Amino acid sequence: MPRYLPILVVQEASREPGTDAELRDFEAELAVYLSDFGAGFEQPRMVIYPEFHLCGASGTPEQRTAQLEAAAEPIDGPRDRHLTRIARDLGIWLLPGTVCERDEDGHLYNAAPVYSPQGERVAAYRKCFPWRPYEPFRPGNRFEVFDVPGVGRVGLAVCYDIWFPEVVRQLAWLGADVIVNQAATSTCDRAQEQVLVQANAIFNQVFMVSANAAAPSGEGQSLIVDPEGHIRAQMPGATPGILTDVLNLDEVARVRTFGTAGVNRMWSQFQENDPILELPMYEGRINPRQWQRGP
Repeated sequence: MPRYLPILVVQEASREPGTDAELRDFEAELAVYLSDFGAGFEQPRMVIYPEFHLCGASGTPEQRTAQLEAAAEPIDGPRDRHLTRIARDLGIWLLPGTVCERDEDGHLYNAAPVYSPQGERVAAYRKCFPWRPYEPFRPGNRFEVFDVPGVGRVGLAVCYDIWFPEVVRQLAWLGADVIVNQAATSTCDRAQEQVLVQANAIFNQVFMVSANAAAPSGEGQSLIVDPEGHIRAQMPGATPGILTDVLNLDEVARVRTFGTAGVNRMWSQFQENDPILELPMYEGRINPRQWQRGP
């Protein structure tokens, strides 16, 4: 049975921090999108919004920090309860964009929550590589994947994370078939970022879904890339819009079995008697006996 994952990528500008009114507007807008693009699906859609979608901030560094401080909530705060209900009422996998989380330690984190169609928060990834000095966040310290039952495993990487190849490699090693990259790239390096999205897909033989914010919050150009690095769908510019697709996660197994372009099988590269390769910069190593995807 094919493992299909229907997705809807929303390219929009960031909203004001999530007041009750803003969250009601967000829900109403989302319901319209689903009525246009989600009717008749037995498999719940996964709806993906860009970084900071519900937590927009602008102005000088001091003004942005003050706005984020004011918007910050615990991950299980009132905003979380609204989003949990929205996902349940609409019957979707909801990735609402990153939010400003205040932990018990008092620090701010750029957190990417994920909600199931049953109304449960199944993941909350803290961005490991804040874009400094622009972002006043403390880095996260762990990688995050979650399962879509009967379909596959999804990994989370936020914006600048994909500039560090170790992030997507670790998520793939943890068993991710799809990496969702939520971004709010407003700078002229979005062209390079698109290349990185394709490169990470090729390096790790995974689907990459990069949802970037629309102007003025971002440069848009959201895209979906398959496990061989081919662009499946792409927004041409920074205007608001939607990408829809249905990913067949069996494609990941096909590419890893037969190779990228029928040739390169990186996950089958090593033999058990190959020497261990030391990685001094990480104080770690590649052990051929461990070089395989997680469950």
